[in-house]
Amino acid sequence: MTSPNLQIAQPLTLPCGLTLPNRLIKASMSEEMGGPHTRLPSPSLCAVYRHWAAGHWGAVLTGAVHISPSHLSSPTSLAIDSSLPTSTTVSALSEWAVACKGPGGTTPAIIQLNHPGRQTPFLSGTRGVFEKPVAPSAVALSLGSGLIARVAGWIAFGVPRAMNQADIDQVVREFASAADLAARAGFDGVEVHAAHGYLLSQFLSGGSNVRGDRYGGSAGNRARVVAEVVKAIREATGWKGGFAVGVKVNSVDYQHGGGELEEGLEQVAVIVKAGVDFIEVSGGSYEDPTMNTGPAGGEEGQEEGRSDRTRRREAFFLEFARAIRERFPEVPLIVTGGFRSRTGMEEAVASGDCDMVGLARAAVLNPLLPETVVFNKEVKDEDAKLYVRRLKTPWWLRFLGIRAIGVGVESLWYASKIKALAKLAPAS
Repeated sequence: MTSPNLQIAQPLTLPCGLTLPNRLIKASMSEEMGGPHTRLPSPSLCAVYRHWAAGHWGAVLTGAVHISPSHLSSPTSLAIDSSLPTSTTVSALSEWAVACKGPGGTTPAIIQLNHPGRQTPFLSGTRGVFEKPVAPSAVALSLGSGLIARVAGWIAFGVPRAMNQADIDQVVREFASAADLAARAGFDGVEVHAAHGYLLSQFLSGGSNVRGDRYGGSAGNRARVVAEVVKAIREATGWKGGFAVGVKVNSVDYQHGGGELEEGLEQVAVIVKAGVDFIEVSGGSYEDPTMNTGPAGGEEGQEEGRSDRTRRREAFFLEFARAIRERFPEVPLIVTGGFRSRTGMEEAVASGDCDMVGLARAAVLNPLLPETVVFNKEVKDEDAKLYVRRLKTPWWLRFLGIRAIGVGVESLWYASKIKALAKLAPAS
């Protein structure tokens, strides 16, 4: 199998008109490299992205940029601060966009936008010390059933404040404003983060959204705010032709089929109707961190409950993507998580179950993966493997019974590898 014959090597044109040169997407991963005062992309972060630009990815998806400094997923997160001069923000984002696109601007660059909601740790963000994070409902984050886990969750996150209509309207405006700034800076699109337990994912979930108004109750109502965000972004960026708007959703809530699957598809229908250019399927949250391990809780244990077809294609979340494809065949799909070989990725795309493959951790360890491995015809299929590093959580941390700690340890390790890229010269 040589690269010209691969489906994953073929270009793809999104509904907005943006053409991706191939189907391999450098997926989003937290870099923890926001500027110390502005929370804007630093020169070191731009240096990191020059490595991915040199890899000739189909598109580069950035790590999350928070739509407001009031709510951050960590103290070093990137954020759009409306108190800064617009020229300052656009200038910093422009330098980042140029780094993402590489020489000649050939790699499409898509910026991910996020609001962490109740997954905002204490003292992360510009909120006052006693000001609670916002969420759809006043439902506390659960880090585990044990006493230590419950106390840790209360100390780190507390009980959020249920959002009122003014709060929701403000969040919608902030997403739209951030997207407009990204478009002005030269990015080719935005991805709205509605997965991994962050604010929009909290609205989608019946566990964290117990509202009784038009944003709660039915599955469709719970997806309303995501649709409002997409529509607001479309309106704010309509001046820029070919600007892509995508949404990242969780599949983890729908792994067990039945009513949960139908609810998930009902929500996707609401999102699709709002007008998206792609949907990325991933999974996990602080409560159930399957974004690194897969829905069964680990790579060795991920086989249970998955079809032979999915096991063959390696991906963690392909089952839900397949259900979306059957219901909405016109929507381009990215599946992120679990791919470990050229053949696995090729079969997933060639079968039509998804259109693109997202790679995060493997892209950190080898930013040049498309160039040096996947599309390199000198590399045989049996040798075209993708490698990641799984870190074991120390026993004394496992004793605490907080699953998110293990993922946190691993994420910090990968963040350190991302920072190390800034010190290396990118491939010419």
